[in-house]
Amino acid sequence: MDQSGKEKEALQLLAEADKKVRGSQSFFAGLFGGSSRIEEACDIYARAANMFKMAKNWSAAGNAFCQAAQLHLQLQSKHDAATNFVDAGNAFKKADPQEAINCLIRAIEIYTDMGRFTIAAKHHISIAEIYETELVDIEKVTRGERRRAFQPSLSSAGSPPARGKLPPLLPALPQVGTSAMDSPLLKYSAKEYFFKAALCHFCIDMLNAKV
Repeated sequence: MDQSGKEKEALQLLAEADKKVRGSQSFFAGLFGGSSRIEEACDIYARAANMFKMAKNWSAAGNAFCQAAQLHLQLQSKHDAATNFVDAGNAFKKADPQEAINCLIRAIEIYTDMGRFTIAAKHHISIAEIYETELVDIEKVTRGERRRAFQPSLSSAGSPPARGKLPPLLPALPQVGTSAMDSPLLKYSAKEYFFKAALCHFCIDMLNAKV
């Protein structure tokens, strides 16, 4: 199937999903399982979005994912809603960077409300990258990079250091931990930074004692 055929199929799926949504709003649907029609519409909107992606109609794909996300919110399915907003953001990245940011912000709000702070922080980084590569907003990139700095790779900082040498990240770890404590999204990971710093210092003391 060529791109025009995929787009035609996507439009047909959108019409089917719209019909499901309208049907769920009728009086009798409210009495006899209107929510099941909403669930079906969510799936159909997502299928339409994926067909639009195959047709490389990124804006239409993003809009369809957003429609699915809104319906998931109506059903109180927060995780599915956030996932669809992220899908929408990824589609909009290729056509409308500002709308991509708007969708990712919606996902961040949901993940934060759910207590999924690490995932929310990850999408803050994605927003900073969009500003950096697409919108070139230096001030907002800087804020995003600060969030990125709160998430250094801890694997090297937590591994045994060479004799008498500090791991490259060690001097920054206490500062990063302090900064994380000031962030509503990252304060729960602050103790990990302090623990890694203490562990590295302990290893260095042990190694130096053997010299």
